[in-house]
Parts: sequence; C-alpha cells; structure tokens
Amino acid sequence: SSQFGIDEDQITEDTDIIDDLGADSLDVMEMMMGLEDEFSLSISEDTVSSLRTVGDVVRLIEGLM
Repeated sequence: SSQFGIDEDQITEDTDIIDDLGADSLDVMEMMMGLEDEFSLSISEDTVSSLRTVGDVVRLIEGLM
C-alpha cells in the first residue's frame, strides 16, 4: 500500500493492481521483486503478467509457499 500511496484499509482482494492502484508495468515488477525477496520465492514474468488483482497475488504466493 505504501508503494502506491493508498490507505491499506482501502485495499481488498478485488482491488485491481493497475486500474485501482494506478500501477504501471514497472511498479508491478518492483512489487513482485519485493515479494520474491520477502518470501524467498521465484515468480516468472509470464506469471506476473497474468496477475490483475491483489487476490491474484495472494493466491499465487499462497500456492508457492
């Protein structure tokens, strides 16, 4: 939430990363790299391009852990 200047309380699983958070492709890649570091994961670029919502990201991370 801090990366996009959005109050954490306003973000739900249905929040669209691009439309609602105003992220561009660079923002999304930076977010994914941060998540990879935080959770010791490796996420392919193809997978990243299919993620649209915060819920998509949560489910991906849960599936990789």
